[in-house]
Amino acid sequence: MINIRPVSDLRNNFTEIESIVKQGDPVYLTKNGYGTMVVMDLQQYAALTDDIELKLDEADKAAEADDERYTVEEVFDRARERVNGR
Repeated sequence: MINIRPVSDLRNNFTEIESIVKQGDPVYLTKNGYGTMVVMDLQQYAALTDDIELKLDEADKAAEADDERYTVEEVFDRARERVNGR
């Protein structure tokens, strides 16, 4: 079940929200009826972001090994060429 709470509950009912999060369920917080943030267990967050961090590290290593660099204009020109089918 999705758990949606007003952001004030984070201050007023922290222990309750913490227990929900520790059970593995994220808590969606709203302010003035609109979603503002999600509170989740640190291990869940790490599981979501570990792959991203790994891919960014791989990209950094590949960029360091690659001697060929492009200017901003060259990147956009190449992108335009691909979009336009040339």
